[in-house]
Amino acid sequence: MTRSETEPPPLTYAAAGVDDEAARRFVERIRPLARSTHRPEVLAGVGPFAGLFRLGAYREPVLVASTDSVGTKVKIAALMGRYDTIGIDLVNQSVNDILTVGAEPLFFLDYIASATLSEDEKAALVAGVASACREAGCALIGGETATMPDLYAPGDFDFVGFIVGVVERDAIIDGSRIREGDALLALPSSGLHTNGYSLARRVFSVGVGGDPAAERARLERVYPELSVSLGEALLMPHRSYLRELRPLFSHLKGIAHITGGGAIEGNVARMLPEGLAARIDRSAWEVPAIFRLIQREGNVPEEEMWRTFNMGLGLVFAVDPADVAALRSSVPEALVVGEVVRAEGQERVRVEYGA
Repeated sequence: MTRSETEPPPLTYAAAGVDDEAARRFVERIRPLARSTHRPEVLAGVGPFAGLFRLGAYREPVLVASTDSVGTKVKIAALMGRYDTIGIDLVNQSVNDILTVGAEPLFFLDYIASATLSEDEKAALVAGVASACREAGCALIGGETATMPDLYAPGDFDFVGFIVGVVERDAIIDGSRIREGDALLALPSSGLHTNGYSLARRVFSVGVGGDPAAERARLERVYPELSVSLGEALLMPHRSYLRELRPLFSHLKGIAHITGGGAIEGNVARMLPEGLAARIDRSAWEVPAIFRLIQREGNVPEEEMWRTFNMGLGLVFAVDPADVAALRSSVPEALVVGEVVRAEGQERVRVEYGA
């Protein structure tokens, strides 16, 4: 037997699961998507090792940054073969995070990590990002697409975004002007947004490692209380509130994005100064059907629902009572959902009926 017959075949990076040529094709494919979001301040977009963005003329600019992922909502997207909407999620949740301090979005970067996502699937992710960036006036100036075999199971992926915005120092909304007696207004959510999916998936037994066909069938079911399929309801994109709130920034004393752990209670507390609390009236809005469906199908306790989900509110903001009528005239969707009160003990937010 010759030596060549005993040697293993030549091993390449592509054979190990990473195709550099495919990666180069993908960059060329998404380049026009990124370019479609560019503002005049962009000096270098997709391609170089770093994006370049020229900061415009400001008196005393403060850069504002945030990073986040869409969490396990990606499991629903993968099952349904729908990859465009979660790109919208990724941008809009980030835009909302930085608008809580009154910041204008400047630029965005994304990160996709997977083992087996196709070029079309990755392009759909970036197309969603580009669409939301254009809507927000935010430039997509770069990102990273990582192929990591052996780390991600087939079909699994992670999707992360990073945003930078700017606000004049004297225009920062930090909650310091909130006073007892201020009104709390809210804007509706468009659904779960990007939180609570680990619980929701288990309620409906989707994206939990079962038979993919059976899980897809569950997502295709149309419940009587929903106007769309369950999967479409769960994939409803995270709403951006920049367009509604941008003209009102000077009137807003504090803004809470209802996302992440703690839902309404935990997030409203983050905007309140020491010594003050919030009283929220549950009866001030109708909880959307998707949340009541989750509660019923999963036998989820009421208080667990309120701890986990936004329950129909995407953003809560504090204003002077004298400004309420004018603000609601400018943004008719805005609901008066509570008031700022003096804190009693450790409780910062009380969600109750008939506040």
